[in-house]
Amino acid sequence: MAEYLPTYWPQILFVLSIVLGVPAAIHATMSKEEVRAAIGWVGVIILSPVIGAVIYAVAGINRIRRSSISSQREFLHEIGQDHFMRFHAREGNVLAYFDKRFAAMKTLGDRVSRCRLTTGNSIAMLQGGDSAYHAMLTEIDAAQRSILLETYIFDRDKIGYRFADALIAAAKRGVEVRVLIDAVGARYSIPSIVGHLAKGGVDVDVFNGNIIVGLRLPYANLRTHRKILVVDGKVAFTGGMNIRAGFSEEISGKDHARDTHFRVTGPIVTDLFHIASEDWRFTTKELLIGDPWLIATPEKSAGDPIFIRAVPSGPDRSVEANHRMLMGAFSVAHSRIRIMSPYFLPDRELISALVTAARRGVEVDIVVPSVNNLKLVDRAMTAQFDQLLKSHCRIWRASGNFNHSKLLSIDGEWAYVGSSNLDPRSLRLNFEVDLEVMDAEFATKVEALVEAAMASAKPVLLQSLRARSFWVRLLDRIIWLGSPYL
Repeated sequence: MAEYLPTYWPQILFVLSIVLGVPAAIHATMSKEEVRAAIGWVGVIILSPVIGAVIYAVAGINRIRRSSISSQREFLHEIGQDHFMRFHAREGNVLAYFDKRFAAMKTLGDRVSRCRLTTGNSIAMLQGGDSAYHAMLTEIDAAQRSILLETYIFDRDKIGYRFADALIAAAKRGVEVRVLIDAVGARYSIPSIVGHLAKGGVDVDVFNGNIIVGLRLPYANLRTHRKILVVDGKVAFTGGMNIRAGFSEEISGKDHARDTHFRVTGPIVTDLFHIASEDWRFTTKELLIGDPWLIATPEKSAGDPIFIRAVPSGPDRSVEANHRMLMGAFSVAHSRIRIMSPYFLPDRELISALVTAARRGVEVDIVVPSVNNLKLVDRAMTAQFDQLLKSHCRIWRASGNFNHSKLLSIDGEWAYVGSSNLDPRSLRLNFEVDLEVMDAEFATKVEALVEAAMASAKPVLLQSLRARSFWVRLLDRIIWLGSPYL
């Protein structure tokens, strides 16, 4: 065979390009919902014979089929806790506190998310790593039955060891402990914290890959970016905060990164457990049922505020759920939209929704960091700021340390917080979890946090962007072309 290669390699290459390229092009044409994405991938496959098909197989197939995934109703029935269905919000519950546009948001959420809007919840905002880590570790230390933790990054540093040792101690005293770390995030530290946890007796695994070999093809680009901690089925934590010392002022000092996390109780705990346990089941095939995993009875009554919905999204049957919720929220805003995001790279649809809101008189304010930990993402962000600024939106560069918070408030009544960034990776590739919160007091707190950042921020001005040299602007646009995979 080797002797034929020098003579017939063009023919062999041609046959390989047909054998690999045609099925890949057909798959892209049939599976992509956006014509631009389909055309782009077909172009890559045709213009880069063999290599293009391989790239598509690795980075272009963006769905994981999960046979175990279930709706909230199916999940409650499966674990024998159907009585939580009485906490599902009805339109009348929403209309008792809000006007009809937020009842429309309830309907939208019912149709795009597999979790229902629930009543009888509570939510507390935890600002900064020291506050959030203390609250989480306090609950872990007090756990009696079970702990389920899912996270993107779990560093092997001082904070990581605090969590790992607390989880190991819980396992040793008889608590059922499960820890799921993303395969990419697990390798932010070398060696990974996974070995330390496993050696200590904790049931730990990595999502969509392994530590040694790497990611599981053809899904190498898909990650769990979720941060969920559920303790004793009673209290849960979620938001944008990873487990790493960089967010702790105590350890990292004045240069620490900032973030916002959330502590919740009530029926929403069931939803967060549902999401994390499905990811654990997908990874390990273990179904978390039985007494240790029972969800505690909520303290509030059915029908009571606060109304919260968990919105899981990802490249499975929950694809673009977060994107659709944001589109709906921007469309119902009457007076103001306040956004804080570390990585602000919305697609054309979201930009159009924000611009349309601004043109009809809604104040649209977007806060991004002055100093970003991802330089390429920051340059790609800058490349599309003009699309918003020229259409009455305002963008602010926040002063101070890097802020990793993902916060959104509509009219001081409706809030959306969680793990999703406003970028292509979060909106289409990552597994994310966010909270839709209908509560004026909470939404006002979120709005106040964004406005506090605006007060000391520097506005991004259109004329300043255009005054930069052509070569700087060109480089930003070239980087922007790769933004879906940054």
